[in-house]
Amino acid sequence: MLSVLALTSVVLLGIASQITAIVVYTSWERHALVGSDVRLSCSFFSWQWTSPDVTFSWHYRPDGAKEGIAIFHYVGGAAYVDNKGPFRDRLEFVGNPSRRDGSILIKNLDFSDNGTFTCDAKNPPDIAGRPSSVRLLVFEKVPVQAGVITGAIIGVVLGLLILIVAIYYLMRFLVARRVFSLSMSKHGKKGKGKEGSQQKQASAHLCPP
Repeated sequence: MLSVLALTSVVLLGIASQITAIVVYTSWERHALVGSDVRLSCSFFSWQWTSPDVTFSWHYRPDGAKEGIAIFHYVGGAAYVDNKGPFRDRLEFVGNPSRRDGSILIKNLDFSDNGTFTCDAKNPPDIAGRPSSVRLLVFEKVPVQAGVITGAIIGVVLGLLILIVAIYYLMRFLVARRVFSLSMSKHGKKGKGKEGSQQKQASAHLCPP
């Protein structure tokens, strides 16, 4: 009896831990030009419906720093932006909490903005989860590596589209050719049948019994 109760407790604890888990998502790395704006996306997966008590928190740790600072909070249906830190008057909340979106917009980027931005989200009762981080790299010009990677991705996508279109038209051609061959074969058989009957009738007239 005790073993059954123990097993039941373990199962219930496992289910409870799964229900209260939340998974937070951000990009891994973002590249942007100095003086431009960049959107840092943050979303989450939760087993529960989106709670009216959903919260988002953003922290920033500059490159070379050991500790981060809080720069944004969304709680109780209201957004609170740090008005004393490095992003005062440059940070805007552009997310939609009802859609599990806690994204922020950093305006007029500077080289000093390089660093790691960490987003944490809670969707009560789903509160157990790890924050997710995105590294921001600000450049004067688009880095060659990033441009090459972007060009390679675009090239692969275009190549796949061209391949799909080519396969589609090839299949249409093969099907049409098959239908044409079957049609000609049927007409050929009918023609031979008529020609044979005509030859039999001609020979019957020429060679009466």
